[in-house]
Amino acid sequence: MRRQLTHVLLASTWAACSLVAPPLHAQPAPSPSADVLRLVEPRYSGARARETVAFLDQFVRWPGNRGFDASIDHVAQRLERAGYVREDRAPASARLTYRIERYPMTNPAWEPRSASVEIVGQRAPVLQLATNRNMLATNSWSTPDTGVVAELVDAGTGTPAALDSVHVAGRIVIADASVGRLFAEAVLKRGALGVLAYAMPAYTQPSKNTHSIQFGGIPYDTTHRAWGIALSHDARTRLRAALAKGAVRVRVKTGVAWTPNAVERTVVAEVRGSSHPAERFVFSAHVQEPGANDNASGVGAQVEMARVAADLVKAGKADPKRTITFLWGLEIRSTDRYITQDSVRARGIRWGLSLDMVGEDTKKTGGTFLIEKMPDPSAIWTRGEDRHSEWGGSPLTKEQMAPHYFNDYVLNRCLELAATNGWVVRTNPFEGGSDHTPFLRAKKPGLLFWHFTDQYYHTDGDRIDKVSAAELKNVGVSALTSALALASADGAAARAIVGEVERAALVRLAAERALGAAEVAKGGDIAKERDILETWGSWYDGALATTADIEVGGASDETVRAIDEGRARVREALRGHLSALTPS
Repeated sequence: MRRQLTHVLLASTWAACSLVAPPLHAQPAPSPSADVLRLVEPRYSGARARETVAFLDQFVRWPGNRGFDASIDHVAQRLERAGYVREDRAPASARLTYRIERYPMTNPAWEPRSASVEIVGQRAPVLQLATNRNMLATNSWSTPDTGVVAELVDAGTGTPAALDSVHVAGRIVIADASVGRLFAEAVLKRGALGVLAYAMPAYTQPSKNTHSIQFGGIPYDTTHRAWGIALSHDARTRLRAALAKGAVRVRVKTGVAWTPNAVERTVVAEVRGSSHPAERFVFSAHVQEPGANDNASGVGAQVEMARVAADLVKAGKADPKRTITFLWGLEIRSTDRYITQDSVRARGIRWGLSLDMVGEDTKKTGGTFLIEKMPDPSAIWTRGEDRHSEWGGSPLTKEQMAPHYFNDYVLNRCLELAATNGWVVRTNPFEGGSDHTPFLRAKKPGLLFWHFTDQYYHTDGDRIDKVSAAELKNVGVSALTSALALASADGAAARAIVGEVERAALVRLAAERALGAAEVAKGGDIAKERDILETWGSWYDGALATTADIEVGGASDETVRAIDEGRARVREALRGHLSALTPS
């Protein structure tokens, strides 16, 4: 596990987080969200969120199939119970509405129904779908009821050379390779009947979780109508042990359901802003994939967030001035559609937050809660207390930076809650791969809430028993608090956020100067260290400039002055650190 980061960015809980005191001119100000947190926290039920997770966990959810559609219907039913009205039935004055968007699919929807792998002559099957729900690759076809029986050949690592070294045509191939790549090479190019593929990354601990299988897919192919099977560590061991004794024949049975003319559906729910409805905070949680944490947990957390938001509005406890939007659909595509379909709507999107793998029981999975930041200089120079996850990230360039207050603002809301209950909150530099990326592509602020490293990631071990109601609550409360506070931010709230970002900048510059001095003392390149400092200074100068959009109705003169003064102090601090870094 990664060690916990010492976050020095929280405005209102310096002492609780054992932080170094900030300069006198940047003393912590009142929290911009404390009142909102007090409204949200007691109303949010992690147990209720987990009920939705449990419902979705019944199904292997791929777009257009029975499980995906049942999940969409479940979300809609929960929204209606919470008071959301279907748009086509809602009066013009309705503040709580939802709709289900429908998009025709190019290919039929796919659903696994049965699968097994047996070694001919052995009674116990090697794999069964009933206990290994991820074994059958998406887009696999059904075999005859009696299955396919053929000789098994070992192609090692599944490279073209390895496949050419054995005769695979008319046979079943086993190899250490992704199921999609092996299928393309062995079946589509060389005439194999089907493939048994093993590709379990080290962080899934396959020698411990010997029956785990990560899901995978093969190309949709109506010519060969073949299949791919992903193997567990145990299945791979058994098959190769049998091969070591001589020739092996295996029987593979698969049963799938195809739904022609399928429709991909997305739920869009909104809490309409009372005075600036065109400006909005957008949440997204993807429905597809077969896991509980990935991503039934994001769906469940977000459904409960929508319920609490509705309760607060109906009770007159909250009056969001800007709109809060919730999306449930297909990962990345649904969010991208929402942003790109309507240019007028897109102009009003102020913030985006994706909930993906947010309910983990961290003691069971080994993952920890993470906020994946918008691109900042830690994604160029990952050092000090910054760490990439085991998902990994490639170094970015200065041109890819996205200066914005959103990183520190949302982190502070999480740490604000963590100070009350010991919740572990960490961050990672930008890596990509989920629903926050469409926001960033559209040059909108976008963050990801997730957990990693998870030993059950994308495996059939990712089931409801790995989901924590308490973790769902922590994530959901922090996310909704973040949105409600920004949706109605007045001048005082805006200036409090300006203060938070300034303090974050000052602490970051001090930390980078210390790291730079240590590198220079070891013979490091002083020009590089100055560049790092200057890049962070420029990033935070830009982040402070973006705080002008926080205040509903536009930044007041007082807020503009606070921004200008904060930027001036950060620039002054940068000059001091650069001077201190340069030998006299």
